[in-house]
Amino acid sequence: MKWIEVIRLRSVGKGSHLLEEFLLSINKSTQSELVEVKTYSHASLETDVSVHLHWESERLGQNGSALGFCIAQALKEFGLIDHSVWVEKEK
Repeated sequence: MKWIEVIRLRSVGKGSHLLEEFLLSINKSTQSELVEVKTYSHASLETDVSVHLHWESERLGQNGSALGFCIAQALKEFGLIDHSVWVEKEK
């Protein structure tokens, strides 16, 4: 099954260099089912960031992965967090 975790951060702008360092430090090699990590910034609000964790696994936790939960918890110090899990629909 393919699924994605989306962790959105609405930041107040404090510590933006620390945030960038944190996002760069996410190491997907420790997670065998993690396919890809992508980060996005809002087109007009540079303090809004979205982290996308792309997974392929047999099952899915109700609230996502432990890694996603840890990232969401760590990003709370920078602002408001929205953490959601999406499953790819089969054709």
